[in-house]
Amino acid sequence: MHRLLVPSECLSLGQAVLPPGAAHHLKVLRPRPGEAIELFDGCGHTRRYVFSAGALAASGPCVDHPRPPRELSLFACVTKGSRWDWTIEKAVELGVTRIVPVISERCIVRLSASERPSKAARWRRIAEDAARQSDAVWLPEVMEAEDFPVALDLAAHCGRVFAGALMSPPPPPLWSALGTCGGSGGLGLFVGPEGDFTPDELRALLAVAEPVSLGPTILRAETAAIYGMSVLAAFSESMEHGMKQGSVKT
Repeated sequence: MHRLLVPSECLSLGQAVLPPGAAHHLKVLRPRPGEAIELFDGCGHTRRYVFSAGALAASGPCVDHPRPPRELSLFACVTKGSRWDWTIEKAVELGVTRIVPVISERCIVRLSASERPSKAARWRRIAEDAARQSDAVWLPEVMEAEDFPVALDLAAHCGRVFAGALMSPPPPPLWSALGTCGGSGGLGLFVGPEGDFTPDELRALLAVAEPVSLGPTILRAETAAIYGMSVLAAFSESMEHGMKQGSVKT
């Protein structure tokens, strides 16, 4: 089913009044008469409409979807061009709730303060497209790029945070470290740039995050981010499923 992202107030209308972006997207889709279109606001609300005579008429009530039971935050150093776009897209597909782009000392990408708002706006559009295509109903928070010290402070306040770190001896695998997590509370992953963290950055990071291994091979920065988010998402889903099964049994 085709989906369009709209402001929340659009979902209260029996006949949808689309904003310019959604209207253009609908035109590109060229829906057939009678075809169902889902509108969503990125804040947990969806409603189905039917395309007829060039308009969208509601075919069901507005549905409220609960927030994800656990916040998943990705703190990732910004990589070049399409690699970073891909990281955002895939993280959204995996259910990330917050993306914090990080500028560390060894990042190739450097962004001035004046560039950061426009970059963040573009990244949010990428996240919106990924949410639309993946049937997500909640949009993640995509922040402006933050310098490493600021990102570190944010990480210190988001629950339990894991840092993909190249160390000797290797730290425990991420999945093993998650075994001591409870059924609730936010989880975060902090991933460095291609050149890894500087020794000073790593020491500061390990003061607020637990070092973990992301596998036996050295991963590219964007691969490490998505590998780690896949593990966090799988763990969160398994815990939620376990709690639901437990509630059914009781």
